[in-house]
Amino acid sequence: MVRCIAIDDEPLALRQIKSYIERTETLELVATCRNAYEAQQVLQQQSVDLIFVDINMPDMNGLDFVRSLTTTHYIVFTTAHAEFALEGFKLNAIDYLLKPFSYEEFMKAAQKVASLVDLVERCHAAESAIAQNEAEEADKEFISVKADYKTQLVKIADIVYLESAGEYVRLHIEGSSTITTLFRLKNMETTLPQDTFLRVHRSYIVNIKRIASYTKGRIFLDNGEYIPLGENYKERFFEIFQ
Repeated sequence: MVRCIAIDDEPLALRQIKSYIERTETLELVATCRNAYEAQQVLQQQSVDLIFVDINMPDMNGLDFVRSLTTTHYIVFTTAHAEFALEGFKLNAIDYLLKPFSYEEFMKAAQKVASLVDLVERCHAAESAIAQNEAEEADKEFISVKADYKTQLVKIADIVYLESAGEYVRLHIEGSSTITTLFRLKNMETTLPQDTFLRVHRSYIVNIKRIASYTKGRIFLDNGEYIPLGENYKERFFEIFQ
């Protein structure tokens, strides 16, 4: 729903546009104002998307009113003076309704605004989705493990392989360091990304990007170490690497 106000110093014109707004399902009338100063007060207190504003008004005309705005709104000028049309569009007005205008003409302006609002909302939704995906991807770069009475963030790409040690798992990290955490290897297997880590033995999970070579019973890693390749895991391993 597009929240809007109407500004016009002519009572009949104001009543007409009020009735048009109330007939239009996509619009919600927030207030009607007889001059720019009343409108400024409304804008300070209410959230407004769209402003229907007359141009030829006393004290402050519609053009000057729009120039004075410090917040962004959709603008539709309503006036009996065609000569102001160019100036109105220079102020990025969505439409310019020349009095007297019919409800059909009014509806076309309202539909333009509704289309723009929908487009902006879709863009915002797309931006939010991209930001969320980026955040999720960032989260996937690390896992948190409890070790030495504290929680450590470990970069997944730095894990060379994991080794079961009873109720514990030993993470072998790039640079020959290790982290031992109270965690079952089976649970760690479901935590790590399936496209990067592979169970190759009942006691070992390997980062497949760190594999340098292999034989029928051993996997040699790019850090010079090797780990066993279990009999029950060979078929899956060779499916991937052959």
